[in-house]
This record gives sequence, C-alpha cells and structure tokens, in this order.
Amino acid sequence: MSEFGSESGSDSGSKSGSETEETAAVPVVAVVGRPNVGKSTLVNRILGRREAVVQDIAGVTRDRIPYDAMWGGRRFTLVDTGGWEPDARGLQAQVSAQAERAVVTADLVLFVVDARTGATETDMVVARTLRRSQRPVILVATKVDDERAEPDTAELWSLGLGEPHPVSGLHGRGSGDLLDEILSKLPDAPMETEEEGGPRRVALVGRPNVGKSSLLNKITGEERSVVDSVAGTTIDPVDSLVELDSEIWKFVDTAGLRKRVKQATGMEFYASLRTASAIEAAEVAVVLLDASETISEQDQRVITSVLEAGRALVIAFNKWDLVDEDRRETLEREISRDLSRLQWAPRVNVSAKTGRAVEKLAIALRTSLDSWDRRISTGRLNAWLTEVVQQTPPPARGGKAPRVLFATQADVRPPRFVLFSTGFLEAGYRRFIERRLREDFDFTGTPIEISVRVREKRGPKR
Repeated sequence: MSEFGSESGSDSGSKSGSETEETAAVPVVAVVGRPNVGKSTLVNRILGRREAVVQDIAGVTRDRIPYDAMWGGRRFTLVDTGGWEPDARGLQAQVSAQAERAVVTADLVLFVVDARTGATETDMVVARTLRRSQRPVILVATKVDDERAEPDTAELWSLGLGEPHPVSGLHGRGSGDLLDEILSKLPDAPMETEEEGGPRRVALVGRPNVGKSSLLNKITGEERSVVDSVAGTTIDPVDSLVELDSEIWKFVDTAGLRKRVKQATGMEFYASLRTASAIEAAEVAVVLLDASETISEQDQRVITSVLEAGRALVIAFNKWDLVDEDRRETLEREISRDLSRLQWAPRVNVSAKTGRAVEKLAIALRTSLDSWDRRISTGRLNAWLTEVVQQTPPPARGGKAPRVLFATQADVRPPRFVLFSTGFLEAGYRRFIERRLREDFDFTGTPIEISVRVREKRGPKR
C-alpha cells in the first residue's frame, strides 16, 4: 500500500485534468423551523422525489443538506436543515447553528410551522430572528391536510411574517401554490455568484464515529458538519466546496455505514442508501479508518462498497495522534493481513484533531484520480503484453496452455481491460497481469477490471 503519511512525504503531484462543466449559479432557498414540523417531508414534496430522510421522530435531519430543484422551468437549490431551537445546548445547539447559517447564505427562507400546534414560543423567537435577517421569508403552515384545518392557520399572522401558506407535505395539498410563491420571491440571480468549474468529487466514507465530520470541519476551517461523540450523528450526505493544496474539491461527508443496507431499518436504511448514492456520484472516495482501533469487518465492508462502485480510492488512518509505537507495529501487521488486496491504494496518516498531514490528502487524491483516468494506447499495451506473456506464459489447463492473442483497454474510470485468448485464463494469472499493469503503468489508487474473451476456433471451410 502506498504511503503518503510520512513527515517527509513529497508534495509533488500533477493536478488532474478534470472534465469541467460550466454551471450557472442558482438562487438558494433555505427550509427552517423547529424540530418535527415536517420540513423534510415538505422538501421531498417540492423536489417531487424522496431525497430527504423522513421519520416520525424529531431530529432526523441535523446538517444543512442542499438539493437541486426545479419548478416552472426555473432552477434553484433547496436546503433542508435540522430543527432550529434558539436556546438549545449540546448537539442540538450545533444543529440549530447549522440552520442559522443556512439563513445567512440563502436568497429566500421558508419558515415552516406546524398548523396543528400553532405558533409556539420557539416559533416566536425564530420569527424575530428571521425578521432581523433582512432575507425574504415565506411562512409555511404544514400538516393542513384538508379545508377544515385552514382556519387554524389564521393565528400564525401573529408571527409578523405575513400571510401563512397552508400546505400538506404528505399529500401535496397547496404545494403548487407554494412553489409559485417561491418563484415570485426568488431574485433573478443569487446574492453571491461564484464561478465553479467542476471540482473533483470526493466521498468521505467510513464506519460510524471514525471522525469523518471532524476531518471535514478541519479541512474546511469551519463547523460545516455536526460533530458529537455519539456515533451516527451524520445521516444525510453533506456537500462542501473545499480548497486543499491550492485546488477546489467537492467533499461529501456521509453517514457511517453500520450495517448492510438490507439489514438496516428506519432512518438508518435511508442513510445507507444516501451514502451508497454519494459513493456512486463521487469520483474518488477517502475511506477513513480509526488508527487507534483494530481494522474491523465494518471497515472492510465500507472498502468493498467503494471497490464495487469502481471509484478511485485513498485510505486515511485518522486519530494518528493517539497511536504509539506499539500500536504502529500492530497496525502494520493488520494492514498486511487485512488490507493485502489494497497494496495499490495510497495511504495517509492524519489527525482531524490536530490537523496532522491533512494537506497531504490532496497529493493522494490527485494520484488516485490520475490513475482512474489513465488510458493506454492499444499499440503500447500489446507491445507490453507480448513481452510479459513471453516471460511468463499462462499455465496449462487440461493439458494445453492457452495463448493470449491481444488486449485492449475498453474503458477508464476505472480502467477496464479485455484480454483475448484461445482458452480460459486462471484467476491467478489474471491477478498476475493486473499486478504487472500496476507496476509498469503506475495504476496507484484505482481498481482495475480485467475480463477475458475466449476466441473459439473456426471450423474448416467447406
């Protein structure tokens, strides 16, 4: 396994030539309100698809989660937030802080209130904060499932935010009128337009409580993700544009993969689906392991999910500040035993707490992405293959050795090679070819797929 974590590690690394895609900046709509008023249900209704995690308990959403939305041909970003409680403490205080930040960066705010319970003291405090924010606000009265409940929304005028808009996030009642109101209040352009040229997408994955959110906060230099000592704090993927080693990256902090998706239940099931989707949408994954603990079956499962998705890979060992000399020796033995299949993956030893070697992640990311994008010309590939096969021909099977005729690279991202032969090639020989490909063409940090096509002999001409 390649080592990027040493103190004397090289800072060299070529910047990957990503395929840029110009995207126009769009207005941002933040959805805020106290816990369990139906914000995520409303978000799903506006999106027209089930994206936000929903469950009948308070506090399921904890970070601010952006989604792409469209109505009437107009695109905007919809930001779901955790429950806002101005006087909260501990974890809930961090959740509330995320909601406040969402308001600061939004072009329009949807303030969601439960019409069944009416305006609470918390709603009054939040309303006063929104009036001071100098942001346009639409007051949304949720859980209005039929006409009989509409008169109950009249008392919400007392919040001083104008007319309440009754909707049912569950059934969709009034959602079209609300979307029309959103479009009428949206500015023609977002307040702050930033040019974005398609940063490389990085999924930050690992089992619960290995420090993914802490590492993201250290990289960004702000409390972008909610952090708590309780495992499983992150539920939805959280996107962050990050400058690392003079390059902009798009990091996605994901929920810890605790169980197989088929075994998970409730919000953990949907969180697992979101994490799997984040890996699929990424180009490279940073798998975070706890260096102070034994490599576990859960860690192996996370790595397997990245390999099955065919994404470039970086292994990062977090909490290196807790590792003494004895643990380092034990860890090296664990790596040789449990991660032997990943000797090609770059490794970075980091500490989210102290910031140790965090900047070296960029070197490893570029190395893995360069390999993930690499293509070898057919002529060069076959000249190499002829030499390799002459030195080490494939083993005989059934008393006859197959001949490797030629090869081609069928795809990149990840690199996929097809070998054409006169007979079946044993798995061991395919692994040998893969190993030589890595050694001779430097495919550090990317999985490689090798398939074999057997060319059947043609019968005699008649």
